Amino acid sequence: MRTPKGFAEFASRVARAAGRPFTFALSLILILVWAVTGPLFGFSDTWQLVINTGTTIVTFLMVFLIQNTQNRDGAAIQAKLDELIRA
Repeated sequence: MRTPKGFAEFASRVARAAGRPFTFALSLILILVWAVTGPLFGFSDTWQLVINTGTTIVTFLMVFLIQNTQNRDGAAIQAKLDELIRA
């Protein structure tokens, strides 16, 4: 089954953005802000739930985006190998 072009483009852009140093720094800052606010919220269950829910959602979505990117890369490599074998 072929992936719609719109999703393939979106997945490529997100995968590229996720691998940039800026994205890592932004994530690190977000985690530090969350950690610093711990005492403010008394390290409550809700405070913990925010980071747990956020990381779970991001992880879940990234699995599919990265898998899509890997599938396309694998198909491109296979096409190149087929071309070499035929030559």
